[in-house]
Amino acid sequence: MPTMVPESIALIDYGAGNLRSASRALESVGATVTITRTPADILAADRIVLPGVGAFAQCINALRSIEGLEAALHEAVIERRRPFLGICVGMQLLASEGHEHGVHAGLGWIEGSVTRLTPDDPALKVPHMGWNRVVPARGNSMPAGDAYFVHSYRFNAAIAEDVRASTDHGGPIAAIIGRANITGVQFHPEKSQAYGLAFLADWLKDGRWH
Repeated sequence: MPTMVPESIALIDYGAGNLRSASRALESVGATVTITRTPADILAADRIVLPGVGAFAQCINALRSIEGLEAALHEAVIERRRPFLGICVGMQLLASEGHEHGVHAGLGWIEGSVTRLTPDDPALKVPHMGWNRVVPARGNSMPAGDAYFVHSYRFNAAIAEDVRASTDHGGPIAAIIGRANITGVQFHPEKSQAYGLAFLADWLKDGRWH
């Protein structure tokens, strides 16, 4: 019986992510991870993961400051349709634009905007930080579970069907977005213990959560 070769993951290093913890989490569910910002590595990988910590403006500017990085991501994900996962701000960068420290164009892969959280209950704190329930949208087969969130901004998807799961912090917030080979999560899988590892394992099997 042939031995299964672990899928190769290009974990993008653009100075704005928890690379080591994300790498360990992916390796724990069977991936081979290369931390890279090199276009050739991105194009050679089976899958792409874009982490993100900080502000939208800081992250998109850091990504675009690396020669050839955005073009390689576009070729791998949009043209070659390699499975892609964006984490936290890495998910937000998929939007058309972000409204943090001004208005900045995102990657534009999933239409929508990123705006500041404004909970209906003024007693709720921003940033939204800690464990919260992830509830799948109707018709999506992914499991519900508790995940760890740290964010002050939210992804407002232009197409409702792109929101695969939500959480609640004074109103519904997109927790998982997805379209075809592109998936984004507002929570941190690498900090979400059993639920986060289950999510990553399922993503490695399929490349999307339905």
